[in-house]
Amino acid sequence: MFLKRIKLPVIALAFLLALAGCGNSEPAAQGSEPTTTASASPASSSPESASPDTAAPAEQPRVVSTTVAITQMLDQLGVDLVGIPTSAKTLPERYDGITKVGNPMSPDMEIVKSLKPTDVLSVTTLQYELEPVFDAAKVEATFLDLTSLAKMQEAFTNLGEQFGKQAEAAEINAGYDKKLEEIRAAVEGKPSPTVLILLGVPGSYLVATEHSYIGDLVRLLGGVNIVQGEKVEFLASNTEYLQKSNPDVILRAAHGMPEEVVKMFDEDFKKNDIWKHFNAVKNGRVYDLPEELFGTTANIAADEALEALVPMLYP
Repeated sequence: MFLKRIKLPVIALAFLLALAGCGNSEPAAQGSEPTTTASASPASSSPESASPDTAAPAEQPRVVSTTVAITQMLDQLGVDLVGIPTSAKTLPERYDGITKVGNPMSPDMEIVKSLKPTDVLSVTTLQYELEPVFDAAKVEATFLDLTSLAKMQEAFTNLGEQFGKQAEAAEINAGYDKKLEEIRAAVEGKPSPTVLILLGVPGSYLVATEHSYIGDLVRLLGGVNIVQGEKVEFLASNTEYLQKSNPDVILRAAHGMPEEVVKMFDEDFKKNDIWKHFNAVKNGRVYDLPEELFGTTANIAADEALEALVPMLYP
């Protein structure tokens, strides 16, 4: 086998560095089934029991968001937070002055606990690494599934129900549905391109399947991922095997240190002679995806990402 499934904590940790910098995504070790339903509504503490004659006031949610993607989603819904991730990205103004709990791949458990949260939110792509950390600290966390646009919409719906923002969630999801419908209508009838998606961090890269977020966007627009029949988000790769598939388009997503990763891609494409045999390279259809739009998990820029993909897939 030239492509193999991976469950690599070392590579996972490297990819998770993207969270602190780009704040959207988080490829962690694959092949480990989550133990928490990713799109399930976050669990909040129940109000204290009241006497028959006196109704106790509902407990005000104290929500800690540990990733930028989730923080942006909660801002869209108008949900207040008591804790936010530490990130080089600019977070929504709503949360200026809110306590920072550390970067998404290694939140500070002492700070999290000190905030007395009712809800702590992370993502399923970090669950393999973080669930033992949360468990050891006796912090109950909910892991949202943001591996596709549809999963993010489901998460919006559940968060809306949890925090009384159903109307806001419905409006947000309707906007994504409308954008997708418009773009699909524009490309209807055009030949479906075959696509190779490379996800890179400094020093290495993986192949993204259609079960990854970027792979899902490509699929939604009619692109055909050259890797089929897998259940994981990312695979280790061999360029000789990939060349046999000879994709029409190569998409390169750089994370962690984008400029360094793009240079790594450029050098590899020049030094590794096999790349020149790819149709995508011959025809000038190799594209570097802007990190602000193409995170490793779904995020609120999904509509812009769909628009940006159209000229790459259908020039």
